[in-house]
Amino acid sequence: MGRRQMKNPIVTLLTDFGTKDHYVASMKGVILKINPLCKVIDITHHIHPQDIMEGAFVLANAFSYFPEGTVHLAVVDPEVGGPRDSILIVTDHFFFVGPDNGLLTLVLHQEKVKEAFKLTEKRFFLPNVSNTFHGRDLFAPVAAHLTLGISPKAFGRRIDSWKTLEFQRPLVKDGGMIGKVIHIDSFGNLVANIGEKDLDRFVGKLPFHILIGKRRIEGTQKGYWEVKRGGLLALIGSSGLLEISVNKGNAQKVLKVKKGDKVFVQNTKDD
Repeated sequence: MGRRQMKNPIVTLLTDFGTKDHYVASMKGVILKINPLCKVIDITHHIHPQDIMEGAFVLANAFSYFPEGTVHLAVVDPEVGGPRDSILIVTDHFFFVGPDNGLLTLVLHQEKVKEAFKLTEKRFFLPNVSNTFHGRDLFAPVAAHLTLGISPKAFGRRIDSWKTLEFQRPLVKDGGMIGKVIHIDSFGNLVANIGEKDLDRFVGKLPFHILIGKRRIEGTQKGYWEVKRGGLLALIGSSGLLEISVNKGNAQKVLKVKKGDKVFVQNTKDD
């Protein structure tokens, strides 16, 4: 990846900044000032404040649908201005820029790392770097300079390790599978840490039920249309994980469930 500008430069943004304030707009301004030909795409700016795991989940479900060479800039950064490093990770297909706090954990379950760097070269930052807004002053200019074809190694010192979050898999205990809600989307769908393969390995072709909150759901459905309006159902969602939903309703409100609450899968025995 030499000093030749990317043909169709794209930078994506994922943050917990919201869209009410100036934060996102100023990051976009920095990027476009450095490379006016760059396309800047919002993944989301509505990650719950400081929720690194939620940011990791959303990023992991979006990044791979972009063209090869896309620069993904992700900032969910509770320790901004503190001891955590700023990093650039280059994979076989993409660039990732952001804080070294585990935000890239789930992405790197899918992508092979080619090289990684601690961002230290201040010539690629804005002249005055705020202790509270590295998204604008550090990460945005680095992402923009990458789209100009500057070699990743120019941005800092090579590293061979980075922080990862523990992503807990479901447990099989006492004849049942125990998972938990790891994400709640804007429709109120409850996403569990139980993958389709986890479910298949545990239940096979046997009938099973799911316990969540104070409700019991019999097996999984293929889609929302298989239950009546307002009906509760479980299905494998677009992320490949078990989701609990309400047809034309909000499962979080119906079940009064929050992130971290348990999801139980049990084989159904004849009464």
